Amino acid sequence: MSKLTNCDATEQAAMVARGEVSARELVDAAIQQAHAVNGDINAIIHPRFEKAQQEASGTLPQGAFTGVPLVLKDLGAPLAGEPHHMGTRFLKEAGYTALSNSYLTDRFLRAGFVVIGRTNTPEFGNTITTEPLSYGPSRNPWNLEHSTGGSSGGSAASVAAHIVPVGHANDGGGSIRVPASECGLVGLKPSRGRVSKGPDMGETWMGATIDGCVTRTVRDTAAVLDVISGYESGDPYTAPPFVRPLVQEVGVDPGSLRIGILDHPLFEYQMRNQESSESVAHVAKVLTSLGHRVDVSYPNALAEEEFAGKFTAIVAAWTHNDVSAFERMFGRAIGENDLEPDNIRMREMGRAVTAEMYLSNMTWLHAWCRRVVQWWEPIDDSEPYDILLTPTLAGPPPRIGHLSGPQGGHHLREIMAYTSQFNLTGQPAISLPLHWSKSGLPMGVQFVGAPFREDILVRLAAQLEEAMPWVDRVAPVVANH
Repeated sequence: MSKLTNCDATEQAAMVARGEVSARELVDAAIQQAHAVNGDINAIIHPRFEKAQQEASGTLPQGAFTGVPLVLKDLGAPLAGEPHHMGTRFLKEAGYTALSNSYLTDRFLRAGFVVIGRTNTPEFGNTITTEPLSYGPSRNPWNLEHSTGGSSGGSAASVAAHIVPVGHANDGGGSIRVPASECGLVGLKPSRGRVSKGPDMGETWMGATIDGCVTRTVRDTAAVLDVISGYESGDPYTAPPFVRPLVQEVGVDPGSLRIGILDHPLFEYQMRNQESSESVAHVAKVLTSLGHRVDVSYPNALAEEEFAGKFTAIVAAWTHNDVSAFERMFGRAIGENDLEPDNIRMREMGRAVTAEMYLSNMTWLHAWCRRVVQWWEPIDDSEPYDILLTPTLAGPPPRIGHLSGPQGGHHLREIMAYTSQFNLTGQPAISLPLHWSKSGLPMGVQFVGAPFREDILVRLAAQLEEAMPWVDRVAPVVANH
């Protein structure tokens, strides 16, 4: 393993800028590490190693990350003329390639990143483990028998295995935060509208999905969001711009924040995990020692069980719409030989969602979101909360097959208790690698900020990165190569 691959993206970019290393040397080191570990973790499914070497040897855009190697998730961020299979067998078998770049892809490239490959994802990103029938499971660098999380599991495995310092990721119900939690990484879900989905899409899943990244350091996460965020022509909505670059919030004293704790699931069908509760309790003690005011409190609306069914109906309707669009593209039906069982069921559910049902669910969910967000807002001159602290997931990374077998859907509902709510509210939320299970597996802790307050999340995350450092923890896959 090259020492270069141990550096975060900020340091790699600085080394290139100082002339200490070339972009080609960084890319070669990333490719060497990929050759060493990707056979074990199955993270990169579309390598573009030779193209990356050619690009790194040429003239790159001068940006914040010139010469730094990057992986793109094979769901979103398409590259024109290159594979974009979204975890599906039918796109793989058709040899489908993207027709154009997304705005997000262009922003990554303008920042100077060099794409070395595209990463594994579950079919349509509709679950939180990366085990598609199309490409097989990605495996966790901390223990190859366990999941990487999903749907950005391939990107998270690539970063945790020190192939690249940054992996593109996106999140519709936890798909940045869950892989970050399971792979020992930083995973920030940005605010709704922070990153454009154009030009092909305006929104998906009623605005619940958003793009971002997984990294090993807070400063990388902040700096990457600086270069990929912002309005693009025709976006249906956009988050208000940061007062100053987000990376400048790293190291800023967050002051004394008011932080509420939710350390247990709110519904009977969800699993209460003792290690998850302990992780929150330990972090709460550290936060108190840092001068924050911590108590048990959370939005009461989170306990309204109707949320889950109504959001599922929204996702189902979009799944049916997406599959129908591919049927029109290919001029044939897409059925049981093309889709995995969970998505066949999801599509059938979506087929039954009428326009009236969709709009009724949307109206209810909008009102529910207001009830949730009010917890972060002052009421009757009382001081609002700044942050909600929760586990990211109920328990450590599950074993491969636990979420994808016949009982996978049931098991998913047990452990996925804390993330999807904030996709619908559109609030920023970050998972930090602040706990490891008794068996040595990463377990992230989630912090949810007020709408559009990524700045407060980054200040707090950087403070905890110093108080509870994780960067020296290295996955066995890395240590053994």
